[in-house]
Amino acid sequence: MAFIVLLVITGFFIADYTKAPEKKRLQPVEASIPDRFVYLDEIIPDAEYDIRYAGDNNFVGRPIDGYLAPKAIATDQVAMALRNVQEELKQQGLGIKVYDAYRPQRAVDDLVQWARDANDTKMKAEYYPNIDKSELFNQGYLAYKSGHSRGSTVDVSIVNLKTKNEIDMGGQFDLLDPISQHDSPLITEEQRQNRNFLRSVMEKHGFIAYYKEWWHYTINNEPYPGEYFDFPIL
Repeated sequence: MAFIVLLVITGFFIADYTKAPEKKRLQPVEASIPDRFVYLDEIIPDAEYDIRYAGDNNFVGRPIDGYLAPKAIATDQVAMALRNVQEELKQQGLGIKVYDAYRPQRAVDDLVQWARDANDTKMKAEYYPNIDKSELFNQGYLAYKSGHSRGSTVDVSIVNLKTKNEIDMGGQFDLLDPISQHDSPLITEEQRQNRNFLRSVMEKHGFIAYYKEWWHYTINNEPYPGEYFDFPIL
């Protein structure tokens, strides 16, 4: 068998083209987020995080498109304000629990498609027992655009730092029901006081409450008021 060796000599370089090219080692993909966005656990490491849309425990019953990791991302303005909330709560043995923060537009689109499927109601009993699925948009629980996609909105509650138990808010996170309204007449006085306590400390540090959902807060004077982002959560 004959072998052909081609040597190219150019100055001090000799290339042997009979050798197989070396395979380049693939580098791990780094999570890339836009300027002014941060991971909340890097700013508030002692908060509790339960990112529901990255798993099955949500009103859809499966991971939502764009949530590739159970991470919370928000603008630096939100992160700093939420850190101030955490520091104030810690003085009383309490802390913030984060259920959701930045939400990719593709996730919002996924929720829109889910809402159009009248046959998919497997989580109805747990998350929207008293509302027909077709009414979730009309009643303000779902929207085609979300402040979450601007990086300006967070869904939060309060926990006891020792036990990690959430204080009683009179209904779970993402319960799409009239009882979730801040001033619902369906809750007890203690639950009302807990909601008002959360609202007062959040508003003190620059957040605005959404009256239909006791957990939903948007930062005032947000940095991207008209921009909806779609980068995935990695």
